[in-house]
Amino acid sequence: MRRLPPLWVMGLANGTLGFASGIMNFVMPQLMASVHVPEPKIALITAIAVSPNFWCFMFGPMLDVRFSRRWYATVLAIVSGAAATIAMLSLHHLLVLQAAMVMCNASAALSAAALGGWLSNIVPDVQKNSLSKWINIALVCGTGLIVGLSGELVRGLGIVPAAVALGLLIVLPTCTFVLIPAPGPDRRLAGESFAQFNREVLALLRRREVLIVLLLFLSPCSSFVMPNLMGGLGADFHASARAVSFWGGVGAFIPGLLGCFLFPVIARRLKLRFFYLANGILGCLFTLSLVAMPHTTATFAGALFGEYMFQAVAFSIQIGIVFEAIGPDNPLAATTFSFLTAATNVPVTYVTAIDGRAYARAGITGTLFMDAAIGIVTCLVAGVVLAQLERGRGQSGSGKMELVEAVREEV
Repeated sequence: MRRLPPLWVMGLANGTLGFASGIMNFVMPQLMASVHVPEPKIALITAIAVSPNFWCFMFGPMLDVRFSRRWYATVLAIVSGAAATIAMLSLHHLLVLQAAMVMCNASAALSAAALGGWLSNIVPDVQKNSLSKWINIALVCGTGLIVGLSGELVRGLGIVPAAVALGLLIVLPTCTFVLIPAPGPDRRLAGESFAQFNREVLALLRRREVLIVLLLFLSPCSSFVMPNLMGGLGADFHASARAVSFWGGVGAFIPGLLGCFLFPVIARRLKLRFFYLANGILGCLFTLSLVAMPHTTATFAGALFGEYMFQAVAFSIQIGIVFEAIGPDNPLAATTFSFLTAATNVPVTYVTAIDGRAYARAGITGTLFMDAAIGIVTCLVAGVVLAQLERGRGQSGSGKMELVEAVREEV
């Protein structure tokens, strides 16, 4: 096999997912708002568009059969780019727009999954943590770059050339694929792969540790969906279209990097699950504080900065918790990873829809209050449940030690 390129080159190949996420979750709400689509409708369309992030993992087994993962990653990136272009050109045809947004997100997520499976087979274990860092940086920075660039492209070129250019940008990271060795595909039938996947998922659900993590991720403890809605809320803060694009890009890029680098520092001092809940509570308190702030461009910029930072920290903690649940030498490592990371996107979908309904009833204040209240309440409830589980585990462990000591005395 050829020599591997630097880790940052392989990690930044995940830019396809970052670019697609930025366009679908921030740029499209902004464009829909520019043609006067109501905010509740924007929130509903966005919620449906992000839903592939939790259900498309079911198609993951097809990425391991017939063709190489490089082939799947490339073709799916092209489909994602084409769907993004179609979505941007369908602002007055909401059914077409919604279908294209779903296709864009689903294809980008599956392309990233193919890339992840490909790289996990060729990168040594000792380098995988560093690779994960660069993959996350590509996601965060790709989102920030595309958000900041898209507004200028639309204003400078017009919607049609900008849509084509942004679609091509989604495909651009695949140029690095020629530098990365690509082992041959598994020649099994797809039916065999799906059957094995189903057996592995059932095996996962028998593990107590996995069930605890699954319930934690399915609750909206640290979902941070506000960045997905802020692109359509610029007018509520009296921010111009240019300000929305600029602060959206800066707000995703800089706080995203800060969150990625803060995570390992704090994680050394706090258990990941309680860190996850603490980050959720602090982030929701920040969201709640925005209710009392004046609706100005400065507030909009600060809101983006804070929301993206807490979101980036939450993403990093989620991956850390997944790695803890996987444990060492787990034969179901890949299935566990895809299954649990997909679960983290479930609350993103339903909280986005709930926030949209809150906006219909009470405007931006209702959205901010509802988002914060949901997160704070669920974090407190989850904290109590986790504390009781930890206490029960400690008592169980103490009882086992006493039993061992009694047996030793008898012997």
